[in-house]
Amino acid sequence: QVRLVESGGGLVQPGGSLRLSCAASGTIFRPNVMGWYRQAPGKQRELVATVTLAGITNYTDSVKGRFTISRDNARYTVYLQMNSLKPEDTAVYYCWGLVAGIDYWGQGTQVTVSS
Repeated sequence: QVRLVESGGGLVQPGGSLRLSCAASGTIFRPNVMGWYRQAPGKQRELVATVTLAGITNYTDSVKGRFTISRDNARYTVYLQMNSLKPEDTAVYYCWGLVAGIDYWGQGTQVTVSS
């Protein structure tokens, strides 16, 4: 069974940085696409960033220039480097992967940006 396990969330002050990691296991197929979504209290889950096997990236407008997504295909891992964090970035961040045409989700990791 495919599992996605996130790590790296936490509490950070505005302007600070965090790095999220997500490792996929239980599959011999490298995820075609991996990415990050987030859900703030009272809001719908939204796309943050995605990266394909070939390294093509996509970002939602609100994080462009501040967040960087990358992946290590040999380790089946995706990363999200988050810089210049703002209070509005506070949310539960979910790892997502598309493996053999099936969506998989991680359990989520809390990111809180507050002074």
